[in-house]
Amino acid sequence: MSQNHQSQPQSMRPFFLIWGGQAFSLVGSQLVQFALVWWLTKTTGSATVLAVATLVALLPQIFLGPVAGALVDRWNRRRVMIVADGLIALATVVLALLYAFDLIQVWHIYVLMFIRSLGGGFHWPAMQASTTLMVPQKHLSRVAGLNQALFGLVNIVSPPLGALLLEVLPMQGILSIDVSTAILAIVPLFFVHIPQPRRKEAPAASGALSSVLADMREGLGFVWGWPGLMMILLIATVLNMLVNPAFSLLPIMVTDHFEGGALQLAWLESAWGIGMVLGGITLSVWGGFKRRVVTAMLAVTLMGMGITVLGLTPASLLGLAIGALFFSGFMNPIVNGSFFAALQVTVPPEMQGRVFTLAMSGSAAMSPLGLAVAGPVADAVGVQIWFLVGGVVTILLGVGSFFVPAILNLEDGATDAAVDDTGKEMDVAARASQIESAPSAAAQV
Repeated sequence: MSQNHQSQPQSMRPFFLIWGGQAFSLVGSQLVQFALVWWLTKTTGSATVLAVATLVALLPQIFLGPVAGALVDRWNRRRVMIVADGLIALATVVLALLYAFDLIQVWHIYVLMFIRSLGGGFHWPAMQASTTLMVPQKHLSRVAGLNQALFGLVNIVSPPLGALLLEVLPMQGILSIDVSTAILAIVPLFFVHIPQPRRKEAPAASGALSSVLADMREGLGFVWGWPGLMMILLIATVLNMLVNPAFSLLPIMVTDHFEGGALQLAWLESAWGIGMVLGGITLSVWGGFKRRVVTAMLAVTLMGMGITVLGLTPASLLGLAIGALFFSGFMNPIVNGSFFAALQVTVPPEMQGRVFTLAMSGSAAMSPLGLAVAGPVADAVGVQIWFLVGGVVTILLGVGSFFVPAILNLEDGATDAAVDDTGKEMDVAARASQIESAPSAAAQV
């Protein structure tokens, strides 16, 4: 790990210039996501098709995540984000042309979802790792809450706006909006400096491939040596296997169980989004408990209760389903924001690309298995069974985590603010040495 001092940013203006462009891009991406999923739903009416679409979008995260993380930690993160956003925009232009010339087929959408996921697999860890070096550590939890609130706001705006646009624009028109917002995200990246973590140079005789593999091994060793983190990743893996398929098939639940249409789907997704906005704002103001992992796992338990209620909701009570999604959405940003803020202040900047992508890959690894089973079963017996099972398991894992010392003491051995007695920021080497002691500290409790 780097022994060099990493200075703390004095201003958050550069970060918010980039963040603003990314916010517009997120809106465009969600509009396209809603429109494409609804197009697949109305065109095919098949839960299996939706499951395959989600599976295709997960594959790059699972198989390329560790490699992407190692490369993000080695490459210029600003260029990584520019290329990733540009690739996604180019693929969207091609899909728009296919719609314009009435050549579109289902497999074309699969390809676009794969490319979007591939670009996101590089962009997301690059942005998360860059945030650590562009935002003062004392504000990282606030930024995490702000990000979660943004995701929720986009979920509120995008479904009804997407439903409206589907009525007034052809699909290629909606896709062109996504391309325009992608440009808004790319342009600021050309003018804003993003700090790079200082890292040790590879030996001169080391080849590029062997060096990347060594970086991957280093990242795996770091995660493997942290029992609490490994257990949390295991929990995330199980939840992704059970819960993600249910939410991926929500459009089918709307049409088959509630006998609704695009408007009812928009209400449900907007309820989730409103919950996320309020949950993100709550986290930004409150900050959570002193132990961030306690905040996260309590929210996991409560989110599981909301999902369980959704699975038990009869077809005549759409309002109850909307309320259950609102409650689950409120808890979701508290889970994610607390967990990622903990990682951002404990994991050294030069390791974060690898750790974040390993977290992403690990949590997504079992989703294909769940999706492979969920599609055909949902076609046969209904989607709500997946919400019910996923909700109950989520509750059990959330409650059970409070009895595992390695999880409760995840942050032990790493300082929250990383400051010395004089109030000055500690260097990366000091924080790294604290982190390396975290597993033993957790095991002793």
